[in-house]
Amino acid sequence: MTPEHPPLVAGQRPARLSPTPPARPVALDVEDARLLELVDPAAELEPLATGFQFIEGPVWHPLRQDLIFSDIAGDCLYRWRPADGVTVFRRPSRMANGNTYDAHGRLVTCEHAASRVTRTEPDGSLTVLAAHYNGRELNSPNDVVVRSDGAIYFTDPNFGRRPSRVGVPRPQQQPSQAVFRVDPASLALTRLADDFGQPNGLCFSLDERQLYVNDSPRGHIRVFEVEAGGGLSGGQVWAEVRGDGPGVPDGLKVDTRGNVYCAGPGGLHVFSPEGAPLGRVRVPEQAANFTWGEADGRSLFIAASSTLYRLRVRAPGRPLFAG
Repeated sequence: MTPEHPPLVAGQRPARLSPTPPARPVALDVEDARLLELVDPAAELEPLATGFQFIEGPVWHPLRQDLIFSDIAGDCLYRWRPADGVTVFRRPSRMANGNTYDAHGRLVTCEHAASRVTRTEPDGSLTVLAAHYNGRELNSPNDVVVRSDGAIYFTDPNFGRRPSRVGVPRPQQQPSQAVFRVDPASLALTRLADDFGQPNGLCFSLDERQLYVNDSPRGHIRVFEVEAGGGLSGGQVWAEVRGDGPGVPDGLKVDTRGNVYCAGPGGLHVFSPEGAPLGRVRVPEQAANFTWGEADGRSLFIAASSTLYRLRVRAPGRPLFAG
C-alpha cells in the first residue's frame, strides 16, 4: 500500500511553497577551535525554499549542478537549481527518504512506503535493487551509500511502518532493524549487522576502510571495519550525539578532511577524524540530513523539516561521483 497522491509533472513548480525568510547569521556551539577552520562564524544560514512537510536526503549532481531532495510526508522528490529554484523531480516518490548517486551518476533512493531501494535509470525508469530479505519485505530502507566498488550499503529501521506522517502503518516482517549490502554484480542482499535500536545515517571514511552508522534511539555513532569481501566487523561506539534541541542522530557524512558530520539534536554535530567533538552548527528546525555541493563543493545544503538551507563553509565535501 502506498499513499494516494496525484502525479505531478517533472519540472513543475510546487504550488504551496511559502515565501522564504531572510538569511541569518550562523550560530555555532564551539567545543574545539578546529570547528572554526571548517565553518566561518561570520557566514549566513540562507533559506532557499520553505513550506515542505518533512524534507530529507539531499544529494548534489556535480555534472548537472543541481540538488535532488525528498519530502517524505509530501511523497515527492524535488530538484533545486540556482537559476530556477525548486521544481518537481518525481511524484509520487513512494515516500522517498535517503538518496545517493552511484559511479555512473544514477540516483539510488530509499523508499519508505514501498520498503525498497531503487535506482533511477537514464531514461527515468526504476530498477528495484532490494525489496525482500529471506522472503520477507524489508522494513523501510532509510539511508544509503555506494562504495567505490559499486556495492550499496543501506540502513533498514522500521520508521516507515509506524503510524506517522513519514510512513504507512503495517506489520513489520523482518525480525530486526539492520544494515544491508547489495552486491554490485548479482544484486544479492546480505544482512551485515542487526544489533541496533534503529540504524539511520551511514557513511564511509575517506579511505572506505570504515563504515560509520548511527543509531537514533541510542544517540550514538558506531564504527565498523569493512572487510575484504564487503562484510563488517567491530561496531564499537565511536561518538555520542546528544544535546538540546529537536532531532536525533540522522544524516551522516564526511568532508574532504575526514571530519564526520551528523544531523542530531539542535543541528549538525561535527567530529574530528578521531571522534573528538568539535561543536555544532545550530539549525532553527530539526535537521534531518545534508550534503555539500555547487562548483567548489563548499555549499552545505541542509534539509531541516520544512526548509532547505544553504551555508557556505570553508571545508568542501567530496563529490558522490566524479562524472
